[in-house]
Amino acid sequence: MNYFLSLNPILQGFLATMFTYAVTALGASLVFFFKTFNRKILDMMMGFAAGVMIAASFWSLLSPAIELSDELGKNAWLTVAIGFLSGGIFVIASDGLLARAESLKGKNENFRRSVLLTGAVTLHNIPEGLAVGVAFGCAALGVGGTTGINAIMLAVGIGIQNFPEGLCVAMPLRRDGLSRRKCFLIGQASGIVEPIAGVIGVAFALAARSALPVALSFSAGAMIAVVCSELIPESFRDSKKLAAYGVLAGFVVMMVLDVALG
Repeated sequence: MNYFLSLNPILQGFLATMFTYAVTALGASLVFFFKTFNRKILDMMMGFAAGVMIAASFWSLLSPAIELSDELGKNAWLTVAIGFLSGGIFVIASDGLLARAESLKGKNENFRRSVLLTGAVTLHNIPEGLAVGVAFGCAALGVGGTTGINAIMLAVGIGIQNFPEGLCVAMPLRRDGLSRRKCFLIGQASGIVEPIAGVIGVAFALAARSALPVALSFSAGAMIAVVCSELIPESFRDSKKLAAYGVLAGFVVMMVLDVALG
């Protein structure tokens, strides 16, 4: 742990987001062993992922953004509110554009839904990677109360929720008739944007300290929008109680990790 924290922050951000990508690939790899997956288990996993992201959005992103805004003499509530809303609107608007994709016309509904899910997960991984990168940048600068442990816990939390995401991309494609190899390649590819975004996030944080409150709160808003638009509706559709237990468990686990180790 000490060795990792002694590394260059850009390398830290890259390695942390490579971990989150690897967990996505691990989830997608289950397609080699199963053609279908128990829906109740998947719903609980997605609920757990939602709880993790909700907790991470506050303790690892919004709280540091508020503290840093105060340090910089900015209007904390206004700055964070603008960033948060911008992140959420970005995800919602992007979902709308994906839903209108002209190239999907004429395809069967299952295939169309699978492609939209793949595009949505890939798109949502961008702000997640940025969030991890910005957190490591904040830790390197020693601002916003963010520590290296906080940044690591954020990466761990996003990694946890990436496992069912990789699975949720690969399994529907397998159900629609694609080969296991293609399903895995597409599923893992949905997470490859995270290391790229992570490096960009660290570089941005180191170069633009005054913009960090907005960047942190933007990432939080994007993550909450992902939870509300994708994870919660999908997980609560068939197994409401199990998904709710998953949300509670994920929130508590992430909160304990962040508070106890941060």
